[in-house]
Amino acid sequence: MLDEHGLDEFFTAHFHRTAFRLEVRDQYAVASDGGDFARYLAGEDRPDAARKNAWLDELRADTAAGKRWQWVHVVRGPLSDYLRYAFEWGYAINIHAGADVRVLDLAEHPRPVSLPDEDFWLLDDQAVLIMHYGDGGEFLGADPAGPAGLARYRRARDAAWDAAEPFAAYWARHPGYHRARVA
Repeated sequence: MLDEHGLDEFFTAHFHRTAFRLEVRDQYAVASDGGDFARYLAGEDRPDAARKNAWLDELRADTAAGKRWQWVHVVRGPLSDYLRYAFEWGYAINIHAGADVRVLDLAEHPRPVSLPDEDFWLLDDQAVLIMHYGDGGEFLGADPAGPAGLARYRRARDAAWDAAEPFAAYWARHPGYHRARVA
């Protein structure tokens, strides 16, 4: 199983054109958020600029180099505090740096048959990483999937992408999830 360092190495070796991520959890407790979730809950008005700007610079550079970052987050409304944070301080900002994010809300749309109950990355349509998290959302590691499972993850990606709606449209339709409305 790959740790965070191994995950970075895997991306370096396998991500040259497209990185697709399917997220199915309602919460992630990962150190990479730099404490932003706690800051969000405390009422701060924006994420840590130094941490967030480094990520946005990477997205912009990758986009300028022709690389695409794509996400589908599968949710079931109403959104949890964590998902509102991820949407408002993550996706709403990331899309302006080149990320292509979609939302599949299972309270509004049927679940595609080929959609797995696990998070995964599909890199360059050729390499799959199955992501593992503990009960509290902490990152446990990632397993590269062998070529035998590649077709399954391509189908899952296509089904999720086709069933989901662009993040900006979803977010605009749900102003009640915006923190200014909830607080």
